[in-house]
Amino acid sequence: MLSKQSINVESTQVAIIGAGPSGSIAAALLKKHNIDCIILEKSTFPRFSIGESLLPACMESIKKAGMLDAVESAGFQYKNGAAFHFNGIFTAFDFTDKFSEGAGTTFQVQRGTFDKVLADSAQDQGVDIRYQHEITDVDISQTKALLSVLDPNGNPYQIEADFVLDASGFGRVLPKLLNLEEPSCLPPRKAIFTHITDNISDDHYDRDKILISVHPKNTKVWYWLIPFSNGTCSFGVVGEPEFFESYPKDSISALKQLAAEEDNLKILLSDAEYPNSCGEIMGYSANVTRLFDRNFALLGNAGEFLDPVFSSGVTIAMKSAELAVDLLIKQFNHEDVNWQTDYSDKLMTGVNAFRCYVEGWYEGSFQNVIFHENPNPKIKQMISAILAGYAWDEENPFVAEPDRRLKVISELCKPLTK
Repeated sequence: MLSKQSINVESTQVAIIGAGPSGSIAAALLKKHNIDCIILEKSTFPRFSIGESLLPACMESIKKAGMLDAVESAGFQYKNGAAFHFNGIFTAFDFTDKFSEGAGTTFQVQRGTFDKVLADSAQDQGVDIRYQHEITDVDISQTKALLSVLDPNGNPYQIEADFVLDASGFGRVLPKLLNLEEPSCLPPRKAIFTHITDNISDDHYDRDKILISVHPKNTKVWYWLIPFSNGTCSFGVVGEPEFFESYPKDSISALKQLAAEEDNLKILLSDAEYPNSCGEIMGYSANVTRLFDRNFALLGNAGEFLDPVFSSGVTIAMKSAELAVDLLIKQFNHEDVNWQTDYSDKLMTGVNAFRCYVEGWYEGSFQNVIFHENPNPKIKQMISAILAGYAWDEENPFVAEPDRRLKVISELCKPLTK
């Protein structure tokens, strides 16, 4: 590491790595309490990211951060639920009909635009965001953390911070620099995806919902179709890596072939155009040895990423930002805080609830529940609340005891025809 005497050293109370949703939300919340912070972002905005179908639970975080007007005026696609299809069986969840209190609607967003709306709103509130500033090293051995940074011209400088929030998402800056990464409990999966001009003419197609479709012959493979307000969709397929080996190496060709194999998508996307290149991520599920230490905490995907099936990533990111900022406010006010109980344990309540249903989806038990032909209305409201992002509402039995409740209800549901 460069010595502190050889280059410029700045000071701040909180250094935030990454200007995505968790970083921008955290910075705006800190600014409201007059806590000095700097966001260091490696990229320029707008930039592409997956995680385009928000959950209603996000809206409370957006509102608290003073960003609701900016988001609502950006022209994003309205979203009120999730639709599912498997071999001719259709079902849908209306997020306004749910067990938990809170918003029941949200948006489906192109993340490049959405993330820039949040970051611009944070800047409008006085947050210092430094784009194209790259973290090259971190020293957490002293009371304050010391970040080594390169500016856009490659000039090094350092920032000394009382606390660091890693909101770097899939970049996972601190986990990599501090050797915090460990294997996920979830098996590796691969996703291929692109943005299409959908040209959907079916009047029955509901653009107000994400559509999740199950492959007709392999229930561990699923498709997402996320409509946007401009007549385009995000379209992707997720499966174990070996599943894709029998498909064309050209991912667009593979996507088209896969769409043709699912009867409903074959009809919906019969006139679709594929003008964009295809993205691919693999082995994206991740975990860490710890979510915090005396002078840093990991937010959102920097700490743990499960799976995109229930669009939980942005919700977890925003929730982690809220929890961390609440503790930092107390900490800077010289109040006693417990990061294990009030950050790590509390955050993992929701993460573990989501994980239970992600695992149940691929194992099949949660698909049994989703596609059950005669659902109990009260139970459906409890499931709807989780799918809407309210995975921290422990008044919901399916949050308080996710494994036991899922096992019981799955056994009562009619098995899928495999």
